[in-house]
Amino acid sequence: MRYRFGIAICAALALLPVSANAKTDKIEQIGKALAIAEPLFAGGVSFAKNDWTGIEELVITTGLTVGTAYGLKYVVHEQRPDHSDNKSFPSDTSALAFAPANYLWDRYGWQWGVPAYLVAGFVGYSRVEAKQHHWWDVAASAGIAFGFSHFVVTPFQRYNIDADVYATPKSVYLGMNYRF
Repeated sequence: MRYRFGIAICAALALLPVSANAKTDKIEQIGKALAIAEPLFAGGVSFAKNDWTGIEELVITTGLTVGTAYGLKYVVHEQRPDHSDNKSFPSDTSALAFAPANYLWDRYGWQWGVPAYLVAGFVGYSRVEAKQHHWWDVAASAGIAFGFSHFVVTPFQRYNIDADVYATPKSVYLGMNYRF
């Protein structure tokens, strides 16, 4: 399944237009492509696991995160580093990347979350490198995604079985629950 992650990234990069622009422009283009590819990849993971509840949670989390970031741009008027406009805070492109990264971590665990966070981190780096956002704009987007994900996303349980271990100084308890 992990090779599919590499295939998705390569496919997103192949869709980029070839240009003779500077290195920063290429980094920005790659970042934008990865920001678009990440929610599609997260949806593909949920689809492959036949996890329709997860797809619903992904759509809700991503919609809330990007919608909040987009709305804040019109409330907080912060100048972009390149002085092109005053819609720097927060980064909606980074929000689009961090929402599925948080979703993958919260839904399927660190094995899916770490690679997704690395991709989202690169997207954030590309926005700062292109002088479209300050680092705190990207951090705010990551925080917004983190908050919504923790309220909306539930851990994936294929068999509806929970196991828990609880230790005290004098004993250890093992509990198992099955949800119908």
